[in-house]
Amino acid sequence: MSDVTIQTVTGPIDADDLGRTLAHEHIVVGWPGWDSDSLHREPARNDVIAIARDRIAEMRSHGVRSMIDPCPNDLGRDVELLAEVAADTGFQIVCATGLYKEDQGGSAYWKFRAQMGGSADYIAEMYIRELTDGVGDTGIRPGIIKVATSGPTIGNYETMLLEAAAIASIETGVPILTHTDEGRLGDEQQRILTGHGVPAQRIVVGHCCGTSDHAYHMGIVDGGSYVGFDRFGLDILKPDEQRVEALAKIVSKGAAAQLLVSHDTVWCWKGNAVPSEAAEAMVANWTPTHFFERIVPQLLDAGVSEEQISLIVDENPRRFFTGEAIPR
Repeated sequence: MSDVTIQTVTGPIDADDLGRTLAHEHIVVGWPGWDSDSLHREPARNDVIAIARDRIAEMRSHGVRSMIDPCPNDLGRDVELLAEVAADTGFQIVCATGLYKEDQGGSAYWKFRAQMGGSADYIAEMYIRELTDGVGDTGIRPGIIKVATSGPTIGNYETMLLEAAAIASIETGVPILTHTDEGRLGDEQQRILTGHGVPAQRIVVGHCCGTSDHAYHMGIVDGGSYVGFDRFGLDILKPDEQRVEALAKIVSKGAAAQLLVSHDTVWCWKGNAVPSEAAEAMVANWTPTHFFERIVPQLLDAGVSEEQISLIVDENPRRFFTGEAIPR
């Protein structure tokens, strides 16, 4: 057994018990303002749990034992719901503390708070409190810190969030997972976070599959962080064929040990920001089993070995959480 534990919504587990893991899936998301849409109510809790139960059963059929649900504080996060799903299914779920990007998160509140004396230190205090004592009075502790940037550059607000994440990560030893738009600014996220003292291997730069820029990918790899190919199935943003080609190219350079994969699926939405007809058009392949059912055969055809695929889904997530050195 390992000496390192990983915090899940139902308590700590031994790192060796993490098992096959999807690095970025969401049970529920609510865009800020969802609760002002009086024409559409929040989905019934029992319905959400039933959907989650079905999704998790499908994931388990492919050997998946754990997932990260990195919903930030301002995007409809419901840690008690995640804990209820985890307890109901026996599935291991890691939740997040963090704030979303400026253009689509709860920035209005936090910008106003900054004018009243708030700062990266104040936000970091909130993160640390959640990571050590739990969210509010729930006692449910996140196991990861979420940050996000939009673009075309990282402005003062998002820099503040990155600095807060760095302070909290160093204080608690909890790793960081990021959101990027269209595979941009991940290298800058890495530079800011490591510049504030976060070890590079404690960072996974998310949504790197939003671009096929191999030099961008390898820059993050050479910087020592993990590269998230975590939007498989979202062909509406980028064809999977391009994601497969880009991932295989990274593997061919000997960097399979620095890849994490997932889909960024959303199983239920709060509000009606994504109407049902739009959601149905998005989900033909956007399911949390798509990688195993359709992407793995394509990767094998592209020259990625079964051993390398196992490394990506079985070993890399555990090593990311433990903070061990990445094998070269």
